[in-house]
Amino acid sequence: MHNPLVTRTAGTGKDLVLLHGWGMNSAVFSEFIPLLEKDYRITTIDLPGFGENNQHAGDPYTVARLASQIQAVLPAQCVVAGWSLGGMVAQQLALLAPEQVTGLITIAATPCFVAGPGWPGIAPDLLAQFEQDLSKNYQKTLDRFLAIQAMGSDSARQDIKLIKEQVTRLPAPSTAALASSLHLLSSEDLRGEIGRIRQPTLRLYGRLDSLVPTSAIDQICQLHPESDAVVLSRASHAPFISHPEQTADVIRQFMCTRQ
Repeated sequence: MHNPLVTRTAGTGKDLVLLHGWGMNSAVFSEFIPLLEKDYRITTIDLPGFGENNQHAGDPYTVARLASQIQAVLPAQCVVAGWSLGGMVAQQLALLAPEQVTGLITIAATPCFVAGPGWPGIAPDLLAQFEQDLSKNYQKTLDRFLAIQAMGSDSARQDIKLIKEQVTRLPAPSTAALASSLHLLSSEDLRGEIGRIRQPTLRLYGRLDSLVPTSAIDQICQLHPESDAVVLSRASHAPFISHPEQTADVIRQFMCTRQ
């Protein structure tokens, strides 16, 4: 259990770390990395319980625990970019390790994924249904989750196909981590914490995203007024898949302004 997490690195330059979302692994970034590796040294880390780190699912499986496991293998000074659930972990890392994490990028992420009174998000009964379905059929549940993620994007069918092809390149996630991490989407809430994030922060959203609705953006900005929000008008929940060049440009611009 004490072996460090597996990390992979490509490119040269300032350190940029990419964290994937639920049910996925770092291979989901494999077509996106070439757009940035000429400018940055890119490190990908499979979340504990996923991909090459599928033996590392800690107990209890919490965002704080995931962040502390990942912190141990982070470059000395880096910008952390997290997609979806990875974005929640990235926010926790920014709070946990301000001396290591010099900048934060969230992609289609929020401090609280589940909808509640006055808070837009994923309907609790939809998450409950996913948790129930997951115990019966992982592949089918993942397919349905991917369909919701890509919904609205002009390239939805190609996006889903590409994501599925990519994530099968690395080992399947541990069953326990899949269930525990899905539960995180309905149980973890960083809304009270993100106002303490002091690092330069870019929050990137897709206007057509049904999992992180744009109606939540103003409230996230109020909770974390120092952060910059960019909304890609034609993108859904996976902008780096549907609009890779545009996403890379926004990230590059952010990285340049904080040099």
